Amino acid sequence: MSRFTPITPELLADRLTELCDERHSGAAPLRVALDAPACADLAVPIRLLAAGLQAAGRPVAVLDATTFYRDASLRLEHGRTDVDSFYSGWLDLAALRREVLDPVVADGRYLPSLRDPGTNRSTRAGPESLPAAGVLLVHGELLLGAGLPFDLTVHAAVSRQARKRLTAEDRQWTLPAFDRYDLEVDPAGTADVVIRYDDARRPALLVRQPR
Repeated sequence: MSRFTPITPELLADRLTELCDERHSGAAPLRVALDAPACADLAVPIRLLAAGLQAAGRPVAVLDATTFYRDASLRLEHGRTDVDSFYSGWLDLAALRREVLDPVVADGRYLPSLRDPGTNRSTRAGPESLPAAGVLLVHGELLLGAGLPFDLTVHAAVSRQARKRLTAEDRQWTLPAFDRYDLEVDPAGTADVVIRYDDARRPALLVRQPR
């Protein structure tokens, strides 16, 4: 029976660093999904993980999935608070795959961002490169269950009650999308690594064996 192990934020980053090293084939950069609702705020774990990987000699690229949102004319077609659109229509899955996830394993090149989600303007970013020994960390919401080719999936699980408590007032309208995500995708039941994250100071970790 799988069990969660209480862990400190620092040891969590150390364990994730070890897992990235274990799962890395060496032939191409490792593509890691760090999936979490925005209320989880993974900024500190991501910073610690990136530092740990770099200390271990692995180049790191950190990509914010919100910079691959679709153009506002498309994602906000049904209004700024349409739950269905947010759930399945905000993230440009095709662009993320075409510009990042596929080419980074083909030749190490990837686009670090596409569009500023606030201004809706192109970031005009040029391609960057990541050595085969590197790790690409893609963090964002609702990343799993859409067929994106990640090599390691990490899900920060926040309970429904905690999501309601931690989510800002202007984002409360998104909560039904995460309820639906739990039911339809079951990220906590399918991710390679699950972090219980109701309290960022006291996470708990579950690591599943590779399938």
